[in-house]
Amino acid sequence: MKLSRETKLVSGVTLLSVPTIMYGGITLLGILTQGVAGSAPGILDLDDTQRALWRAGHAHAGVWVILSLLIQILLDSTRLPTYMKWLARISAPAAAITVSGGFFGVAFYAEFRWLLYFGGLCLLVALLLTGIGLLRNIRET
Repeated sequence: MKLSRETKLVSGVTLLSVPTIMYGGITLLGILTQGVAGSAPGILDLDDTQRALWRAGHAHAGVWVILSLLIQILLDSTRLPTYMKWLARISAPAAAITVSGGFFGVAFYAEFRWLLYFGGLCLLVALLLTGIGLLRNIRET
């Protein structure tokens, strides 16, 4: 399989975000174990709802980044105009960033909920464009 230049570019940048997810995991481990394992969170004291939102933010970041990488590869096999491919390429990693950030933000301020909706919309755009593009190219061998 040969990857396009665009796939290599967006995937490379997306992979550079993975250490932030790893750091988040170590911090979350520290929060959940009160500093016994992971990175001690300092004076941060979360209630049960905030812990749940942090878990959700971390989980969504990891899963959606993996999905974003898969979408990059699949976009190489779609039949879409270039601008639509770029919209899907950018929307997929943007969804991972905004949804996870939304969960972290909502843990402290409800006003951050717009990030959750925006991220969900970004992923929906990326999925629909990729799916439609693949179906438009189904007869090509």
